[in-house]
Amino acid sequence: MRSVEVVVERAGERLDVVVAGAAGLSRSLASKLIDAGGVRVGGSVRARSYRVEAGDRLEIELPDEPEPPGPEEIPVPIVFEDAWLLVVAKPAGLVVHPAPGHPSGTLVNALLARGRRLPGESARPGIVHRLDAGTSGLMVVAKDEDAYDSLRQMLAAREISRTYLALVEGAPPAAGEIDAPIGRSKNHRKKMAVVATGRESRTSYRRLEALRGCALLEVRPLTGRTHQIRVHLAAAGHPVVGDVVYGRDRKLARRLGLSRPFLHAAGLAFTHPVTSERMTFSEALPEDLERALAAARRL
Repeated sequence: MRSVEVVVERAGERLDVVVAGAAGLSRSLASKLIDAGGVRVGGSVRARSYRVEAGDRLEIELPDEPEPPGPEEIPVPIVFEDAWLLVVAKPAGLVVHPAPGHPSGTLVNALLARGRRLPGESARPGIVHRLDAGTSGLMVVAKDEDAYDSLRQMLAAREISRTYLALVEGAPPAAGEIDAPIGRSKNHRKKMAVVATGRESRTSYRRLEALRGCALLEVRPLTGRTHQIRVHLAAAGHPVVGDVVYGRDRKLARRLGLSRPFLHAAGLAFTHPVTSERMTFSEALPEDLERALAAARRL
């Protein structure tokens, strides 16, 4: 248990922000701890959006420190590597880092098996940004503490460009931007949704190809929320084909032979945090998505 008194300088800040700073947690972990009742303000449980006051006494029940991940021999293609970072092409089905219910068999375990020393949080070392387990494609991973800090700052400042290819249901407009806040679904706690109390979230897209009953899009997340692309496209009426969580037309996915969401991180660009070189990477669609796209063109 950690006890913290709110100083005048932090008065008016959100509870989740203050807890994250006081306990050395990410904001998402702080929010989960608050939602689970692990934080009390003056002896009472408050919402994560509560604005703290000077003199508030916070009692923070810190979770047990997870066991650090160990090395496992799992094949992962390395697209680029130097002394400070590496870029990988994550296969679909591979979880990025250990988490409750999935303690091993992750990208982090695979990289540790290759002798990589990764900085950052012990449970997810080196991880700058994540991809859903069912999403394939490019990710940058830090190997150096300074590079890790710089890349995280660049991500927060929206200086890392990420481009996805998505096959979606229906006939979306030729281009557009979805600006809608995303937060935890009130009806399904394991799902995200567009909610008024959510965090700012923006996604832009352009249509690359119109097909029968579906369309191929190039998508750029302008913010980095959990499930952002899938949630935004579903809210716009054009969910990702094969997405069993947010999708609608499961028959279409079966006709195309899809067993996962048609979502692929195809492009990644950023300025190298140490050399200042402009780094640009692209990754072709994997075979399963190429087959599905070919099938969609034959509909």
